[in-house]
Amino acid sequence: MASNFTLNQQLAEDCIVLGSLGSSLLLLLNNSLVPWFILVPQTEACEIHDMPDNERLQLFDEMMELARFVDNEFKPDKVNTGAIGNIVRQLHVHVIARYEDDFCWPQVVWGRPEKKLYSTKEIDRIMTRLSTRLKQRFVPVTAE
Repeated sequence: MASNFTLNQQLAEDCIVLGSLGSSLLLLLNNSLVPWFILVPQTEACEIHDMPDNERLQLFDEMMELARFVDNEFKPDKVNTGAIGNIVRQLHVHVIARYEDDFCWPQVVWGRPEKKLYSTKEIDRIMTRLSTRLKQRFVPVTAE
């Protein structure tokens, strides 16, 4: 990560930092009710359309790589991808596995009170799957 990069406080509180995927920070929302990943690109832009072309193309490559990972690993009925940013202004992209029998299908998952935190074992399993599947681009966070 760039030395001047700072993760938004709300994202830091709500998510587990898994590492980096390309030039983006890769997060896991700490709610195991649905597999919900978040990419946070290192950019000053708050909107995708304001990003320099090279950064935007790299972000889209990372989004596609993560969406394919989610689709292959979690076998969802639908993969939701979106950059909303109404609450958290720092540019970030959600990639969420959705199932027709999940807790709020077909409604959106944002802002719901239902929550089940990940166990350490579940997080370790996801990290292993990321490291195996995305070994060329995923750099896991290291304990300090």
